This record gives sequence, C-alpha cells and structure tokens, in this order.
Amino acid sequence: MYKAILKTMAITLIPICSVCFAADEAGTTYGTGTHSFSLATGSPGELGLLKVLAEDFARRADARMVWIKAGTGQSLDLLKAKKVDMVMVHAPAQVDKAVQDGWGTHKTLIGSNEFYIVGPKSDPAAISKASSAAEAYRQVSTGARAFVSRGDNAGTHQKEMQIWKQAGVQPAGGWYIVTRDFMTASLKRANAEGAYFMSDSSTWIMEKSVAPDLTILFRGDRFLVNTYHALAAPAGATPGRDTAEKFIAYVASDVGQEVIRSYGRERFGEGLYNDMRYAKQFD
Repeated sequence: MYKAILKTMAITLIPICSVCFAADEAGTTYGTGTHSFSLATGSPGELGLLKVLAEDFARRADARMVWIKAGTGQSLDLLKAKKVDMVMVHAPAQVDKAVQDGWGTHKTLIGSNEFYIVGPKSDPAAISKASSAAEAYRQVSTGARAFVSRGDNAGTHQKEMQIWKQAGVQPAGGWYIVTRDFMTASLKRANAEGAYFMSDSSTWIMEKSVAPDLTILFRGDRFLVNTYHALAAPAGATPGRDTAEKFIAYVASDVGQEVIRSYGRERFGEGLYNDMRYAKQFD
C-alpha cells in the first residue's frame, strides 16, 4: 500500500517551506527532497524519533519536512490556523474534536508510551503505595509537597489536569510550580526543586540523567497510557498537505512501525515507544 501511495506523488515542485512562520517558528528541516511539508509536535521531535522517521521517508519519497517544535495544544492551534500541514499529538479528545469540526483529517493512531510519576527518592508523600494516579496526586496535595507542572496546555499538562480532577483537587499554592516549558526542561526543574513530576516514559528513559535525585515512584495505572495520533489539515487547506498524508501512511506502514518500536532499543536496551498495534488496546 505504501509503495503504491509513493508512486502517485505528483512531480510538481512544492516550495521548500509550505507555510510562512514567524522567526521563532522557523523549524528544523529534515531531508532535501522537492516535496515539502510541515509538522508540529513536541517530544517525538525532542527525543529524535521524528528525525529518524522524517529522514527515511525523505529518502524514499523525495521529500523534506519542516519540524515545528510545539506541545500538543499549540500544535493543534497551528493546524487549525492552517500554519502546518500535520501534527503528531497525544490528546485523543482534542483530536476527535478537530475531526468533528472539520479542520483535522486523516486521524491515524501511530503508537504510544506511558506516563511515570517521578519524585524524590525519599518519597515524602508516599505515593509509591498509592493505588491509582489520582490517589498519588491527592497524597502530594495533602502534604503540600512540591510538584512541577508544565502548565502549557500540552498533552502532558492536559493529562495532569485530568488526574487532578479525578483526585478532587484544584492545585494551587507555593507547592505547585508551573514551568510553561517542555518536558526535559521541566524534568530538570523538578530535580532542582526536589519535586514530584509526571514525565512521559520516553523522556525519562532518554533524559533521566538530568534528574539524578529523582526516581520512578508510581506507574502502571491504565489511565497513564499515552496514545499518539497523527492528524492532517483538510485537503487543499495547506500547500504540503498531500505530502503530509503520505508521511502518515508511511508512519502507519510496517516500515514506519518498525522504526517506532525499535527506536532507542540499541542505545538504552528498550524501545522508547510502543507501536500502534500495542497502542490500539488503549485507544
């Protein structure tokens, strides 16, 4: 199927950048082909998975990708504003809303990871004994123990707020530290503050050296599984949308899925992401 899709690619030259970005949205380019498209995402780009996928696709499809680093909320805003051709995000409810409202199409489950609640090795809130993520959060708030939040409406922050709601807690006060930053920077801040933090497993595996005073204290709640979807702009809405659709097909193909499930295994002894077959049971 994927090979057939590639054969249909038009030979018309597409401008190198499919949208005009502000200076801070210039993005990172992968590949040197003639078929250009733009993609907004956060951690998959930060951790290098996107680079591997993009460069392999670019070689196969005479393409180039412009990656815009943005959390889930901002990525979806960019897609809605027709400033990117596609996104890779982890906010299923928002993805479904985008499809329902007509500004997101070609929704495709591409894989998953999970969230860990990490914190000081002494575990002052005793969350390692909690029976659920909500109970862990409740124990943190009850003891007013330091907790770092990204506070940026990214997928991680949205999941965090869902857990606080389940716990019946409105987080506020000196113990609740908001970074408005990406995952690795927030993990560093949690380490500096001796605070609890919810990290995605992929970031923890790759970047835990930046937080030597923290450890995984809670994991395994089904609610902490983190599914990723790709979503494209509607047909004709953006210049690189058709190439973006072909990239989504590549990511969902056997070739792309092998890249996802094996990424990080050689370096860390375990993959950083699960493939879409595994993720489907949680979608």
